[in-house]
This record gives sequence, C-alpha cells and structure tokens, in this order.
Amino acid sequence: MSNKSHRPGTPSRHLATAALALLLAACADTPIQQAHAESPARTPEPTTPPPLATPVVQPPVAENQTFAQWKQEFRQRALAAGIDQTLFDRAFAGVEPNPGILRADSSQPEFTRPVWEYLDGALSSTRIARAQRLLQEHAATLAEIEQRYGVDRHILVAIWGLESNFGSNMGDNYVIRALATLAHQGRRPDFAHAQLLAALEILQRGDISPEGMLGSWAGAMGQTQFIPTTYNSYAVDFDGDRKRDIWNSSADALASAANYLRVSNWQSEQPWGAEVSLAGDFDYALADMSIRKPIAEWATLGVRNARGGPLQLADGGQAASLLLPAGYQGPAFLVLNNFRSILRYNNSTSYALAIGLLAERIQGKGEVVASWPTDDQPLARSERLELQERLKAVGFDPGGVDGIIGANTRQALRNFQIALGLPADGYPSKPLLEKLRSF
Repeated sequence: MSNKSHRPGTPSRHLATAALALLLAACADTPIQQAHAESPARTPEPTTPPPLATPVVQPPVAENQTFAQWKQEFRQRALAAGIDQTLFDRAFAGVEPNPGILRADSSQPEFTRPVWEYLDGALSSTRIARAQRLLQEHAATLAEIEQRYGVDRHILVAIWGLESNFGSNMGDNYVIRALATLAHQGRRPDFAHAQLLAALEILQRGDISPEGMLGSWAGAMGQTQFIPTTYNSYAVDFDGDRKRDIWNSSADALASAANYLRVSNWQSEQPWGAEVSLAGDFDYALADMSIRKPIAEWATLGVRNARGGPLQLADGGQAASLLLPAGYQGPAFLVLNNFRSILRYNNSTSYALAIGLLAERIQGKGEVVASWPTDDQPLARSERLELQERLKAVGFDPGGVDGIIGANTRQALRNFQIALGLPADGYPSKPLLEKLRSF
C-alpha cells in the first residue's frame, strides 16, 4: 500500500509532553466521543408467530439461593407466561447447573488472535472447497432463498461455514440446562432468563424436541447459531414441513439467516465492501465505523481501489465507512450497508470481514492485496487494561477500564496519537502502549 512508506518518526519526550499539555488544555471541556449506536433495523410484519408472552424481567437472584429454589421461582414465572407445566417439567427433568458453562461464561482469555490469524482459519482452503461443493449441491434451494429474501447465496454459505462448519459443529450443550445455569448464576441473568423462556416457547410450538435442542454453552442453536429470541422472531420454515428446524434442515437454517439479514436492511445485489488503498497523507482519524461518507467523497480524499486505480465499488452516492482492522500499517477496507447487516448477525468487524472475504473466495476472488503487519502482535488483555488506565492517567478518558477497545477508547487513542504527531488510527498497539508508559 502506498501509505506504508510514510511512517513518522518518534518525537522527543519533551515535545510529546508539551503536545500533550497543549491538547489537554484545548480539550479540557470536550467530552470523549460517545460510542456509536446503530439504529435498529426496521422490521416488517413478523413472518412467524409472536412469542407466547412478553418476557418477564428476571428479578435479582437472591444471595445463596439454591438452584432448586431458583427453578421453582422460574417455573412459576414461566407458567404465568403461558408455558405448559407438563412441557416445563419434561424440559427440566434432571437439569442441574453445569459448572463448565459457568467457567466458559466467566472466562476472559488473556490473549486473542490477531485479525490475520483469524482470517487464515476462516478462509482455509478446506472451508472454501467445501463451500463450493455445497453451493452446487444446494443450488436449487439457494436460488429460491435468494429470490425470496434478496440475500446473496455466497454470503449465506459463508455464514453457514463460519457459524457451524456447515452444520457439523452446532454445539453439544443441552440449551435448557445451559441457559438455566446462566440464568441462575451467570454474568447476565436477565438476558439468560429471556432466552430460556424463549427456548421453552420453541419447545412448546413443537419445532424441536427437548432432546434435540442442542447448541453452544451460551445458548446459540442450530446450523446458523440463533439465540432463542432471534429464532422466535426470524426463523422460518422453508422446506414446508411446518417446523422451523434450524438443526436438521439446511434449507430452514439458510433461509432463516437470509430472513434475519433482510430485516437487518440487507440491500440486494449490493457489495459488502472492498479493499482499498490510501494516499500517503491520508487522515487516519476518518477510519471509524461511526463516520459515513459517500463513496465519491472518499475518492476525493485519496481513497483508491486496492491496486491504486479508481474506485469502482458501487454507486458513488452510497455511504461507506473506512475500516483499518490492523491499524494504518495494514490493509484498508471501505465497507457499505451490507457489512453493517452482517454486524447485526455478529457484532465483530473481524467476523463481518471474514464473511465478506469468504463469500468472495468461494467465487475465486477476495484475495487481500496489502500485507498484514504480522510483526505487530495484538495486546493481551492485561495490556489493554493497562493501556486504558494509562490513557486515563494522562487525561484521555477511555470511557472505562474493562479491556474492551470500544469507540471511546479508540477516540482517546486518536487524541493521544494526535498529541504526539502520530497517525491517528486509534489502533491499540504495543509501540503505542510503550509511549504511554513513558509519561
């Protein structure tokens, strides 16, 4: 990429301190940019029956409340919400808390894979080859789904591949037990309570038997890994057997994913985005998902296609955001509305990027032109916590010290980078942490 040769030198500590002081004085009354909140997708009339009742918010679990006591209270609430008592008792027969679920819920891994390693796994040659075979095998069904919902078949197969390895890895946890464990002692009991009630509604409608309701430790289910409330709102019976069976029917699973993307504002026959290249003097502070500009405007700012030619991504009036998943030294991508629709499915830019690139690789495209900065390993969780603590200590509020690099932390990083005369990409790197340690 053309921008890689324009890495500025490190200023002296004296100049950096002076710059920090000036910026702090200038910004003393300026709040850190708030996290960008996506507006909810406009949802059409439901294509499936509504839930039996509005989920009741779970009251706080009493301290030292046993699982048996919690289950009895939840049973009363479930029956009041319309769940049949025979069905409830069958679903909960023999259910006890699963310690492994609690360990998974409380686990916060110290190290995470860098985006390029994640993409290497997501875009493996084995996955691509299998996706291509399944595209042929399910061509007729995918064509019908594409026609009804307007969602590209390659995107759907990519989701199928990443969510459950095409249905071969859906999780082996009994969903009722997993969610009951989380509702009793998990970090988010209200969320688990709502999902558990929704799971019972699914069983009551007869789409799946209790024995067949298997999923992840967090309650995500089936070949497309829907949580129960998402299932109740968006799962569809596409194969016509009067069951919305995302576990055993690939047609139902793929169509359900398509329906969910459709109501998440998917735009038919439009791309998700594309790799681009940037001018050497590009303002990297513009690389933020909260900033949307027409493609034509990005072109005037020096954004070109991946090989340096004119942008030909889509209609120049379409709004796009610039994504730098590995900072200014890595590849750059302009992402459009459909990328945001994928984020509604899984709110991770690495995941959405993997879906877009896998959909293209299946078609023989999607190779990333620019090099990934493989020498720059991402920060460990302890280092992310330290980064936030040090940003706060020098006056750049990251919006909390939780180890999560969200919008406020990225804005704080940009302000710190601007103070030092560095590219303001908001990317949390080890060299940037070292600079913070010097103050």
